[in-house]
Amino acid sequence: MKKTTFLSGLLLGLFATAGLAFEPFVVKDIRVEGIQRTEAGTVFNYLPVKVGETMTEEKAAQAIKALFATGFFKDVRIEADNGVLVVVVEERPAIAQVDFVGVKEFDKDALKKGLKEVGLAEARIFDRSLLERAEQELKRQYLGRGYYAVNVTTTVTPLERNRVALNFTVDEGQVAKIRQINIVGNQAFKEKDLLDLFQLRTPGWLTWYTKNDQYSKQKLSADLETLRSFYLDRGYAEFSIDSTQVQISPDKKDIYITVNIAEGEKYTVSSVKLAGELLLPEDEIRKLVTIKPGEAFSRERLTETTKRIADRLGNEGYAFANVNAAPELDKEKREVAFTIFVDPGRRVYVRRVNVTGNTRTRDEVIRRELRQLEGAWYDAEKINKSRTRVDRLGFFDEVTVETPAVPDATDQVDVNLNVKERQTGNILLGAGFSSSEKVVLSGSIAQNNLFGSGKNVAVQLNTGKINKVYSFSYTDPYYTIDGISAGFDVYKRNVDPSSLSVGNYRTSTAGAGIRLGFPISEDNFLNFGLLGESTKVTTFADSPQRYKDFVSIFGSSTTSTLASVSWTSDGRDSYLYPTKGSLKRAMAEVSVPPGSLRFYRVSYQHQIYIPFGRDYTLMLNGDIGYGNGIGGKPLPFFKNYYAGGIGSVRGFDTASLGPVDSNGERVGGNRRVIGNAEFYFPVPGAGVDKSFRLSVFVDAGQVWGAGEKASLGDLRYSTGAAVSWNSPLGPLKLSFGQPLNKKEGDKTQRLQFQFGTAF
Repeated sequence: MKKTTFLSGLLLGLFATAGLAFEPFVVKDIRVEGIQRTEAGTVFNYLPVKVGETMTEEKAAQAIKALFATGFFKDVRIEADNGVLVVVVEERPAIAQVDFVGVKEFDKDALKKGLKEVGLAEARIFDRSLLERAEQELKRQYLGRGYYAVNVTTTVTPLERNRVALNFTVDEGQVAKIRQINIVGNQAFKEKDLLDLFQLRTPGWLTWYTKNDQYSKQKLSADLETLRSFYLDRGYAEFSIDSTQVQISPDKKDIYITVNIAEGEKYTVSSVKLAGELLLPEDEIRKLVTIKPGEAFSRERLTETTKRIADRLGNEGYAFANVNAAPELDKEKREVAFTIFVDPGRRVYVRRVNVTGNTRTRDEVIRRELRQLEGAWYDAEKINKSRTRVDRLGFFDEVTVETPAVPDATDQVDVNLNVKERQTGNILLGAGFSSSEKVVLSGSIAQNNLFGSGKNVAVQLNTGKINKVYSFSYTDPYYTIDGISAGFDVYKRNVDPSSLSVGNYRTSTAGAGIRLGFPISEDNFLNFGLLGESTKVTTFADSPQRYKDFVSIFGSSTTSTLASVSWTSDGRDSYLYPTKGSLKRAMAEVSVPPGSLRFYRVSYQHQIYIPFGRDYTLMLNGDIGYGNGIGGKPLPFFKNYYAGGIGSVRGFDTASLGPVDSNGERVGGNRRVIGNAEFYFPVPGAGVDKSFRLSVFVDAGQVWGAGEKASLGDLRYSTGAAVSWNSPLGPLKLSFGQPLNKKEGDKTQRLQFQFGTAF
C-alpha cells in the first residue's frame, strides 16, 4: 500500500506552503480518521475538493488552514492512500464541568455566566488560552475589590471520552484596608478638613457597609478632583496635585495613600469683561455674572456664570452657544482678570420631539405636558420646563432629555425625551404603633395612570380602630384639551376615637362630591368643589358636655353642603423626589344651603425645598388652619382640627395635642399650626439612587380651641430620624420621633412605619 503524507498540520500552522512535494492526483474517495464528537460531514465541508476532482498541494494547505480555524482540532494531517484522500485529525477536548472552590466574594453562577460569554463553558471546546485569560480576569476582579493577596489556581483534569473538568481554586485572603491617607504640602487648610472631603477613608463604624476603606482607583480620582475643586473655589488658581503614591504593605493587608499638592497663592478677581457677539444688551448679560471684582477667585462661580449666559442664549434659540472665560494672572498683585468670550453660533429650531421608553403610558399623556413645540425655535427654558412637567406626573422614575443636532443640518436639533416607567398602581398597607392604640392597620388601592391614560382611580379601605373609611375617587386631569380637570368622590367614613385621648364619641358620615380644576399658569391651578354629606353623631354618658350640647341642638343626624375653592402653586422639580422649588396651597370651604350646618374652614400650606449640592435637600413646611361657625352656630366638633402623629408632629400620639375638657380628654380646636423642617440625605454607598433616603427632622405644632389665646409657648416640639424607600414592592416609610418638650398629659407615639405594594 502506498501511503504519502502531504502536509503536517503543525508545520502548516507556521509555514503556509511547507510540506512534502507530491504529484497531484484524482480523488477516488475521502476518509476521515480520529473524530469522536465531530461529524464527518463537518470535515467534508471544509475540504476544497470532492470525489473525482484533482487534489493539489495548494488545496491541501487550504484544507488544513480551514480545519484549524474551526478551533475543533489540535492537529490535522492529510494523507493519500492509493487515490483515497485521508484526513487525520486529533480533536480538542470538550469541557465537561466548571467548578469554583473557595469563592466567597462573588456569586458562582455569575462567574460561570461570565465565562460562558467568552466561550469557556460546559459542552464547549476547551481552549487553554481562554482559560489563562479567565484566570487573569478573575484575579483582576479580586484586585478591584481590594483582595491583593488573592491566589487563583486552575486545574485541568482529563476525563473519559476526550473531556476535561476545569477547577478554579481561590484563596481570597483578607481584603486590604486603607490604614492611612496623607496630604503633603497643605498650609492654608488643615489636613483633617481636607480628608473630610474624601470618599476614601480609614476604617470606621460605617465602612463595613460603604466599603470606602477599600482602595479604588476610580474613587481616588474622584476624591482628587473634589480636592482640586475645593482649592479652586477658594481662590487658589494655581493649585496642582504634584503626585500620588499608593503603597501596599508586604503582607498585602494595608494600603497607604500619599497625595502631594502645591497650593500656590490665593488670587482675587480684578475685573470681568465681556467680549464677542453678545446679541443681548450687555446690562442684561452682566446680571448673569456671579463672579465679581474684589472677591476671591472661584471656579464654581465662574462655571456658573458661563452656564447662565449659555442657558440664556439657549432661550433665544442658540442651542450651541459657546461661552468661555480666559484668565489673565497677575502674579505680583495676586489678581486674576477674566474676559468672557461669547460665541452664540447659529440659531436653531426643533425638527422633531421624540418620546421613548413609555411602554404603558400613551404618547399623548406625555406630549400634552411638553412646552417645546416641533418647528419652533429652540428654547432651553421650555425644554427644561417640559422635562419638569413630565416628571411631576409621578408616572416615571426617571425623565431625561437630549438635544442632538440633526445630521447634515446646521440649524436643526431633535429633542429626545426618554422616560423610565414606574409602577403607578399601588396597594398600600399602613401600620402604626402607639401607647394608646398599639397597632392601627389601613389600606388602599389606587391607579394613578389608568390604562396609560393619565387618569386616576382610587379605592380606600381603612380598617383602623379610629377611622374606618370606604371611598372611591376618580380624576381626569385633562377633561378638556385646555387642561381643565374633573373628578368625583364617593365615601363613607366611621370615626371612633375612643381609643385615643380625645373625648368619647362616634360619627358615621356618607358623602359624595364633584371637582373641577382650572390651570391659570404653568404652575398655578384653581380647583372648585361641591360636596354633600350626611353625618350621624353618637354620644355617650362620658362624652364631653359640648358634644352632648351639640347633639341636643342639631340632633344626632346632620346634613351639610360644602362649597370649596383652592389654589395650588407647584414649582417643585419632581413629584417623587423633589430637591428644589416650592409648593403652596390655599383652601377655603363653606357650608351652603341646603343643610342644617353652617360653618367655614380655611387653610394654607407652604413647602420649600432647598438643595445643598447634588445629594442633600432641606425641606421646610408650614401649615395653618382656621375654622368657625356662621350665623351664631358653632363649628361642628367633628370638623375640629387635631395634631400629633404622622403628618403633623411626630413623636406625639395621634390627635393628642390641643384643648382638653374637664375629664382631660382632647376635644380638638378651630385653629392649628404645624411646622416641619426635614433634612434629606442619601444612604451612604447608595450613589445617585434617590429612591432610598435618610432624613432628620424637627416638628412643631399645636391646636387651640375657640376663645383660647394662641401662644407660641404652647407649641410642642419633637425631633428624630426617618427612612424613606421606594422599594420594588412599594413605598416604605419609617420614622422615630422624640418629643422635646413633653408636658403632663401628653402621650407619645415614637415609632411609625408605612409599607405598600406596587402593581
